[in-house]
Amino acid sequence: MLDPKTMEIIKSTAPVLKEQGAKITQQFYQRMFSRHPELYNIFNRSNQREGKQPQALADTVYAAAAHIDRLEEILPVVERIAHKHRALGVRPEHYPIVGENLLWAIRNVLGEAATDEVIAAWEQAYDAIADVFIQVEKGMYETARKQLGGWDGFREFTVDRKVKESEVITSFYLKPQDGGPLPLFQPGQYITVRVRIPGDEYISLRHYTLSDSPGKDTFRISVKREDGGDGKPAGTVSTYLHRNIQVGDQVELTAPAGDFTLKKEGTEPIILLSGGVGLTPMISMLTTLAEQQVERDVTYIHAALNGDVHAMRDYVDTLVKDHPRFRSFVCYEQPTEQDRLEGRFDKEGWIDGPWLQSILPDHRGNFYLCGPLPFMKAMYRLLKEWGVEEDRIHYEVFGPTRHLDESQQVTPVAAI
Repeated sequence: MLDPKTMEIIKSTAPVLKEQGAKITQQFYQRMFSRHPELYNIFNRSNQREGKQPQALADTVYAAAAHIDRLEEILPVVERIAHKHRALGVRPEHYPIVGENLLWAIRNVLGEAATDEVIAAWEQAYDAIADVFIQVEKGMYETARKQLGGWDGFREFTVDRKVKESEVITSFYLKPQDGGPLPLFQPGQYITVRVRIPGDEYISLRHYTLSDSPGKDTFRISVKREDGGDGKPAGTVSTYLHRNIQVGDQVELTAPAGDFTLKKEGTEPIILLSGGVGLTPMISMLTTLAEQQVERDVTYIHAALNGDVHAMRDYVDTLVKDHPRFRSFVCYEQPTEQDRLEGRFDKEGWIDGPWLQSILPDHRGNFYLCGPLPFMKAMYRLLKEWGVEEDRIHYEVFGPTRHLDESQQVTPVAAI
């Protein structure tokens, strides 16, 4: 428990950290990786290059400072981050490394304002926050290990099948190499793939949502090939999986993790909203609802560039045809001539408020969002403008976690 004086110092310096946060975290990462390059085996280097992780960490540091006297309020977001830590293999011994380099960066950027008293207060605060993460993650490691078919760390899997779903998305069916059972997972959860790419000094890790229902003898992930362009590099792991990994090859996986999961209790409608490869958790949710014969109205709305890149369209059509309370709608931004000829879509352009309200009877129910960040921000805004309550909007962000409403600056959004 922090003493009142320490909490007072932390809260008084929070505005300074908000102003200088990005600079502090940039220097923190530079110093930490120069002294501990082995951590490149855990951190996503693409997020580092694009500046996503430093900014996310800056937001988190500020949020933690703002909540230092009521850390219990940030526990839900701590749990979301802890899921990612467990899936990456973050351990208690990593926290002192992060703390030492973060405190150095705070002192270096703030200069004279970072007095010994301020740094001592931040050291105590960091230790308190780190302990919260460590304890939560300890429970998650134990749960992953003790469940039927579960394991700790990484487990070897063999690619049993490789199926092209669209021009850019391919599914990989993965079977445990040891022949053992697979644990049940919650629709919406993800696994972490670990691969060693020839010519790369470090291991690469990526989260991929499980795109099938639980209870099978394989895990399925559906991966979009990120080709790059517009100043962005191609995706290191996604292109490697598409071009190099074949049936019979091995990859390493963590046990399923994540808190973006289907809430199956209740009778209210379920509305699934996805964009692009954000369909992966929705396919898992939709399949699970179909297999369990859930007696609820389910609407699935998907947005894509066009039919060439739209994966699993026929599969969804079949599910909807077989379940009278299921409906699906498709929006294509730039439909092809073939899309027009075959009537493959319900709306051209973007999902907007009037169209959304025209296909849904009202705004009751639970909404699930997944897709590129601009898409999710737009959907979140539409739903809020329609009057959908915050606690009925559930979403997953690919990459560092953040709140879709950027005005909510005090919500912690990234791993410390």
